[in-house]
Amino acid sequence: MASEETASQSHHGDSIKSSVINTAANRRRQQAISIGKERREALIRAKRLCRDSLIENDENGKGLEGEMVIDEEQSVLNARTAQTVQELKLSLSYQGKDATQKAIEALRALRRLLSKSEVPPTEAAIQEGAVPLLVQCLSFGSADEQLLEAAWCVTNIAAGGPEETKSLLPALPLLVAHLGEKSSAHVAEQCAWALGNVAGEDMELRSILFAQGALLPLTRLMLSNKGSTARTAAWALSNLIKGPDPKAANELIRIEAIIDTIIKHLKTADEELVIEVAWVVVYLSALSDKAISLLVRSDVVPVLVNLLVRSESLQLLIPVLRSLGNLIAADGYITHSVLIVGNDITDQLLSGLIKCLKSEHRVLKKEALWVLSNIAAGTLEHKTLILSSEVVPLLIDLLSTAPFETRKEVAYTLGNICVGPTKGSDNKCDIIVDHLVLLVKGGCLPGFVNLVRSADLESARVGLQFLELVMRGYPNGEGPKLVEREDGIDAMERFQFHENQEMRNMANTLVDKYFGADYGVE
Repeated sequence: MASEETASQSHHGDSIKSSVINTAANRRRQQAISIGKERREALIRAKRLCRDSLIENDENGKGLEGEMVIDEEQSVLNARTAQTVQELKLSLSYQGKDATQKAIEALRALRRLLSKSEVPPTEAAIQEGAVPLLVQCLSFGSADEQLLEAAWCVTNIAAGGPEETKSLLPALPLLVAHLGEKSSAHVAEQCAWALGNVAGEDMELRSILFAQGALLPLTRLMLSNKGSTARTAAWALSNLIKGPDPKAANELIRIEAIIDTIIKHLKTADEELVIEVAWVVVYLSALSDKAISLLVRSDVVPVLVNLLVRSESLQLLIPVLRSLGNLIAADGYITHSVLIVGNDITDQLLSGLIKCLKSEHRVLKKEALWVLSNIAAGTLEHKTLILSSEVVPLLIDLLSTAPFETRKEVAYTLGNICVGPTKGSDNKCDIIVDHLVLLVKGGCLPGFVNLVRSADLESARVGLQFLELVMRGYPNGEGPKLVEREDGIDAMERFQFHENQEMRNMANTLVDKYFGADYGVE
């Protein structure tokens, strides 16, 4: 798996220039991979334990939160779980007229144990042989209540570790089958939850679920007018399509009415549903070129911009920003035909990004900068719009004061504001001198010199690239003096004997060219 560093290099290219859009696909795909970890640890869990019943006013689900307060010793909990699995086994072998009820009661007891602790006894249940019993309980013709309890148990086992999740392979075809239209809404939703947990584990399991036909019925469930069903299905879908293999994303975008459904749900008042659907857009826009082409030509972008402006929810703003960044990076149609300078939507987008840059949330700032750097890689009019807005003083301040990863994103944005397309055989980009002068006078140069001193090679490279712009393009040959004044020579000379040949050559070439024997001679 490529690192986030590699992804950023792919996006921003070998020099700071406006050809970012042409090289963005790899970064979008790498971010789709890396966001899984971010989402799991910081934003929305990739797996979710089911503690409450999906059925409103379900007497059997009441009191569960009260039970959770008392966490037993793990050994006691494991012993109770093993005994309950044996009771389930006995109930399934019972032939009397109340056999189904006995099975349901045993399943309910097991489900409560698997829902009860912060560390559910899933391993104990598996070791005692629960999985084949649950598969038996999921068989066609079983009572809805039995199916619901069995799927609930599977859901919470699938919320465990990799080996526990993979132990559920025999249950997957039945879970997929119970997503069908003949199943009750509650059973289908619980099965979708279980499949979402499985899909959240790894690419191998996502591929298996895709091959077993999970995509279409999950999409159908996302069309539901019932909020919880649509939310669960959208979350499961986002786990299923999140790659890195784009096959599922490409297939999803071909399903009839999917874009209309996405837009409808993004406009709903149900914020939880909006969040889940926004994650679907994230992965579609990261992995599927076909999806990008259709999304940018729909109303998705205006709807996302509206959400960006009006929402204060971190959990919603993150996928909204990531989706916008992916779409703007991937298709010049947006900057040329949607985000036209002078249009309300463009001003609204910039206003929303400024709001995020003023936020205290590090991740939010970084995502906003990802969007802004791609706008700055657009037309001269877009660069001028950014330069004339209140965002530039914010960026210059962040370049010196923000955490390291944020400063790197700021550098890409400021660099893109100053350059046009590359021209000529030397692959050097045209400098927009007025923009460069305004940024240097605004105080950005010390921040770029500090980047050159960074141990991170990508950051140092961006810093060197900006110093090259200043030394080559600042009017009246003043660039080298400005760089020297900020101790830029010392910063560059640290690469004189550096092990990285590219950085060594780049820094030495700049020092020799601009600070050679004739430097300072009038």
